[in-house]
Amino acid sequence: MKKEELQKILVKIFRNKKLSLNHAKISSKALINAELVNAHSHGLSRLKMYCDRIKKKVINPNPKIKIKKISQSITYIDADNSIGFVAADIGIKQAIKNAKKTGIGLVGIKNSGHYGLSGYYAEQAVNKNLIVFCFTNAPPAIAPEGAKKKLFGTNPICFGTPTGSKIPFILDTSVSVINRGKIRVAAKKGKKIPAGAALDKFGKPTNDAKKALAGVQLPIGGFRGSGLAWMVDILSGVLTGSNHGGKVKDPFDDFSGPQNIGHLFLVIKPNLFIGNYSQRIKENINRIKKLPKIKGVKEILYPGQSKFKRYKKNKNKKIKISPNILKDLKKLNAQ
Repeated sequence: MKKEELQKILVKIFRNKKLSLNHAKISSKALINAELVNAHSHGLSRLKMYCDRIKKKVINPNPKIKIKKISQSITYIDADNSIGFVAADIGIKQAIKNAKKTGIGLVGIKNSGHYGLSGYYAEQAVNKNLIVFCFTNAPPAIAPEGAKKKLFGTNPICFGTPTGSKIPFILDTSVSVINRGKIRVAAKKGKKIPAGAALDKFGKPTNDAKKALAGVQLPIGGFRGSGLAWMVDILSGVLTGSNHGGKVKDPFDDFSGPQNIGHLFLVIKPNLFIGNYSQRIKENINRIKKLPKIKGVKEILYPGQSKFKRYKKNKNKKIKISPNILKDLKKLNAQ
C-alpha cells in the first residue's frame, strides 16, 4: 500500500476514535515511520491495540494536556492519559525549544501511554543539531536480578547525536535481549525466538514465543541489564510521578485503567562546553570506523546507520502489510 494512502486510512481511523485531526496525524505518522524502518513490532501491529484502549476508555482521545513551566530549561507535562504518540510529540518539541533557549531542555511526562519508537523522537532533536536522551518505562517483562517474578519493563534507553553527516547517531535499545513487541509478532506468526532471550513460567529456558510471553524475559548482561531497567524505571516512573515498580499496565491485556507511563527527555546543545563538537564527533566516528575489521565485516557501523539505510530504501516503496493486519485495518476503517 502506498504511504500516502495508508496515512489517509490511519488518520480516518483515529478521527473515528474521536482524536483531533492534529493528534490523528501525529499518531499515523509515528506508526508509518515504524513500518518504514522495518520496526514492525512498533507499527501497524499495534493499531488495533490503540483503538481497543480508546474504545475501552483507558486512552483519552481528547486529553486536556497540562504543560507546567518549572524553569526556562525544565517543563513538566500531564498528558491526561492521551495516546502516547501525542504526549511524546509535545514533550520532545518542548525539550528542543528549551534547549535552544538555555542549552539544556529537560521534560518529564506523566499520564501517558506507549509512544512507539524512542528513536523516532530522538531523531527530531538530532535533526535540530542537538544531543538527546529519551527514557520511558513499560509493563512488567523482566525479573530483577535475583527475583523469579517479572517486574521491570523492557524499558528502552535512547541516545542521539548529530554526526556532521546526514546520517544521525541513534542508539535505541531495550534492556532485554529481545524487545517484547518482537516476541508478540513471533507468537502471532508461530515463529521461535532466539535462545537465551526468555524463560517460561516455570523458570526454564524457552524459545517458544507464547511461553516467553507467559514467562520472563531476560535482560542484556545479567545484573547490568537489570540495573539499567531499574534506572529507567526510576527516571521515567518515580521521578515523573508515573506508574513504576511493576504497576504499568500491559496495553494488550490489561484494560482495568490507563497505563500512566512516564517519559523523560533530555536535550543538550552540543557546543555547551566546546565550539568544535562537530569536528570532534566526526573525528571520533572516523577513528572507530578505521579500526581493523574481523573477517566478513565490510564496514563498522555506528548506531543509526542501518536504520537510516532501511528508511532510505523503503521511503518511496509501497508498505507491505501482512494479511492479519490488513484484515484489522479494513475492519477498523469500515467502522
